Formats: sequence, C-alpha cells, structure tokens
Amino acid sequence: MVSEITLDKSRKMYEKAKTLIPGGVSSPVRAIKPYPFYTASANGSRIKDLDGNEYIDYCLAYGPAILGHNHPVIKEAIKQQLDNGWLYGTPTELEVTLAEKVAGYYPSIDMLRFVSTGTEATMSALRLARGFTRRNKFIKIEGGFHGAHDAVLVKAGSGATSLGEPDSLGIPADFTKYTLQAPYNDIETMTSLVEKNKDDLAALIIEPVLGNIGPVLPLPGYLKELRKLTKENDVLLIFDEVITGFRLAMGGAQEYFGVVPDMTTLGKVVGGGLPIGVFGGKREIMEMIAPSGPVYQAGTFSGSPCSVAAGIAMLDYLKENNIHEKLNSVGDYMRTVLSETIEDEGLDYSVCGIASMFKIFFGKEPQNYQEVLKCDKEGYLAFFHRMLASGVFLPPSQFETNFISAAHSDVDIEKTLEAYAENL
Repeated sequence: MVSEITLDKSRKMYEKAKTLIPGGVSSPVRAIKPYPFYTASANGSRIKDLDGNEYIDYCLAYGPAILGHNHPVIKEAIKQQLDNGWLYGTPTELEVTLAEKVAGYYPSIDMLRFVSTGTEATMSALRLARGFTRRNKFIKIEGGFHGAHDAVLVKAGSGATSLGEPDSLGIPADFTKYTLQAPYNDIETMTSLVEKNKDDLAALIIEPVLGNIGPVLPLPGYLKELRKLTKENDVLLIFDEVITGFRLAMGGAQEYFGVVPDMTTLGKVVGGGLPIGVFGGKREIMEMIAPSGPVYQAGTFSGSPCSVAAGIAMLDYLKENNIHEKLNSVGDYMRTVLSETIEDEGLDYSVCGIASMFKIFFGKEPQNYQEVLKCDKEGYLAFFHRMLASGVFLPPSQFETNFISAAHSDVDIEKTLEAYAENL
C-alpha cells in the first residue's frame, strides 16, 4: 500500500483553475476535497494524473467507459470519421445505422432522437410526454438524478404530496410546481400519488437502479408494480437508463428486469464515451416530435458524426465479444469478496450493486434516498483518500457508483481487493 502520494502539480493547477473556472472544476462532482487530481491521460483500466501517479479507475467517467479508456476499436472509428469531417449540420447514414442498432436492443424503442447529453435527453423526454398526454405534472423518485435542467432540480424530502421546490438558485418556483416526488421502493406512496394526480399526470420518470446515489436496487417486483400502476392510470413510464443502459445488459435494465417502459433515455455510453444522448419510445409518442409533430426539439450536435461512429463500433464490440457476461461475473466476484472482508473486519457496512456496478455503503444497505443519507459520508471521504494513495481511484462521494470495465484485468481486481482490505 502506498502511504503517501505527491499531487503538487494538481494542487498548483487547482489554484490557477479557481481564478478562471467556478470552483476550479467544470462539474461539481469533480470538486474533491481539498483539491482534485488533474488527469493527464488514461488508457485501459488506468488513469494518470499530472504528477505521474497512476490509478486503477473505477469511476470510468461515471460509467460510460465500459470498454475502458482509449479503446483501440473506438479510437479507430473516431479516426476514420475525422478524415471525413466531424460536423455537418446534415443527416448522415451513420445516425440511421446507430438508431437501428439501439432500437433493436431496447423493446421500448420503436423510434428515437439523438441529442448531445443525458440532461438534454431527459428534458426532451419529459417535454414530449407532456405534449403527447396534454398533461402538466410528472413524478420523479426522491434522490433520482435526471440531469441539470430546471424541472428536475427539485429538493429531496419536500414530501411526496407537496409541490416541487427548486434545489438551486435561479430556478423560479413555477418551473418545478408540476414536479412531484415519491420515495424509491415505496409502491404504496407512489400509488396514492398517481391516483391523486392522474387527471393531470403525464409521466413517471425513474432510474430503474438509482445510480447517482448508489447503486440502490429495486426491491423484488417494484418495477413491475410501477409498470402496472402507470398502465392502469394511463401515465407514461420513462426509464432513465443513462447509467444502466448497455451497462446491465445490451437491453439495459428493461432487459435485465423484464419490464418495458413507454419511453427510454440513454447517455454517453451510446457514443463510446463521446457526447451523445438518446430519447426514444413507442412510435405514436415519438412521431409527436418536430418536424413530424408539434413538440419541438433541435440541436446542431444531435447525431454528431464522431459520436455516432464511435457508438456503432462500441455496440458491435460489446455484442460480438459477449462483454456483459464477463463484466457481470467480475462484479459478482468483487461483491462476494468485499462482503467477506466487511464481515471479517466486523464492520457495520454494506456491499451493494448489480451486474458490473458496486459500492460499499458506510452503513446498512439503503433502499431509498433518506436511508442513503444516513451513511457516513465523511468516513467514506477519508477512505477514498486512502484508496487513492493505494493507487485505486473510486468516485469521491459516498453517493456515487463504482463501475468495472472490460479493461480491468485479474491483476487489477486482486490489487483492488487487497487495497480495500487494507484501507477499510
């Protein structure tokens, strides 16, 4: 175990960055206390910082680097596209090819629209749901994350039957007054909320597995009960699979759990880690999108050629090499060994996860957001720094998921498990 690492160059870069970029970072999740390391390069399962320290990476850009960093198949697809140009503002054959592949894997998707980010995908999906149903309200799960647009930035703990309250300055209360919340894994509260508001309820949007605070898993039968409830009340069910899409299986969480929503959103994994998002669904819903229908959505980077080319290469590689079988097997192994470690050490912690997603919660296994908040986040942050000093990069928050990639070797896994045993 490495007892100390030098981050002098990253510290100096952070001091400079703070004078130019708010908080010194381009996204709040990167603001590691007391300062983040700045990445110089990444390859396979490893990420290297400005000071030359190398880490086994289980953050993986928060999930989408499912094949690992700098994968040669994806890189070659990008290089070939660069020779042909990288921004046209016109349709391409590539986007049709990728759309056909994605729709073929997701039973909920007859048609889809490419966008540039997961945030844009969920924003557009909710606009479309409202346009299709001619209703205003939607329900999200407390603690569920659907990007950074106004309607979904709602305070948790405001109460399932109350109006949504903005969770950020700059958002008028009117922008969230149609946003309702219910706890995860609580079908009784959800049923009451749906039935009370069904006359003006357009959709229920949910991460099938809460990835942004987890992973927190659905209780047996929960997702199927949601599907039944929304059908009975003529409410659209939207699966936000920005994290679980192509991660749990080729068909995402809906294939894994056998539940088919009305609409699906996907994120940058579809572009091999390049900027892209997807929202798709039943034909009758999607045909409401402009120019074929009255719900407006547009974007110059939608279907960006490099992202689409990378996505085609990545999806073909995933399928042809049966990557999920390997990844899910490694995930099972890691969770088993980590559980044994926790038990051996007599720690009141819990090992959670599914497929190639895993996490140790510093507390009992949570079933919803309020239970997640009870875990020891300060203790986890201290543990994060010990793991970093041991050459293992985990997401820096107790409220984020760890991911395994196809690039992680047996040596990587064993070194990681040894580091866990030492640092816990």
